[in-house]
Amino acid sequence: MKKILILFSHPKFEKSRANTILVDHVKNKEGVTFHDLYEKYPDFHINVKAEKELLEQHDVIIWHHPFYWYSCPPLMKQWIDMVLEFGWAYGPNTNALESKTCLNVITTGGSKELYCSQGSNSFTVNQFLRPFEQTANLCGMTYFPPFAVMGTHNLDDEDLIIHAKQYSDLIDLLQQDYTLGDFKGCAFLNDIPELNNA
Repeated sequence: MKKILILFSHPKFEKSRANTILVDHVKNKEGVTFHDLYEKYPDFHINVKAEKELLEQHDVIIWHHPFYWYSCPPLMKQWIDMVLEFGWAYGPNTNALESKTCLNVITTGGSKELYCSQGSNSFTVNQFLRPFEQTANLCGMTYFPPFAVMGTHNLDDEDLIIHAKQYSDLIDLLQQDYTLGDFKGCAFLNDIPELNNA
């Protein structure tokens, strides 16, 4: 069974109904390490050595965060800047993260309809996530499509629980030998048949 590291970053987690429900469904699963960056580093002083060791111990890396200004909260960006160093994560003769799987799990206040060329945000979520995709590529990781819970302000608890169960089921799939080819053609991992046949 593959080991999964959820790098969670939310500066107002205690106020996030959507993320609370999502996290509650996955944080205690077997083979999952739930790592809350804001809880661990409230002073933003990241222990780079410890973070590298965590990455080395896991097969699947999940960046779980709200979609803040079309990206991630500042602590996650700082984590990326500091931990994924040249000479370790990327560069000549480096393979610390090679062959690991990486993906984003995000929540957005805006609905899916707002994230398109005709919507008020002009671009798709996948287009906004290109820097994460290229970061994964540069580090030799395989980047999967995102799992996205969108329009969270308009979802009731029952809707959120459905998404949370899908997230939990996705974790189960990622712990098996799923490859990028298994998800081909899906803009979001939410859309794969295995998460919608239950």
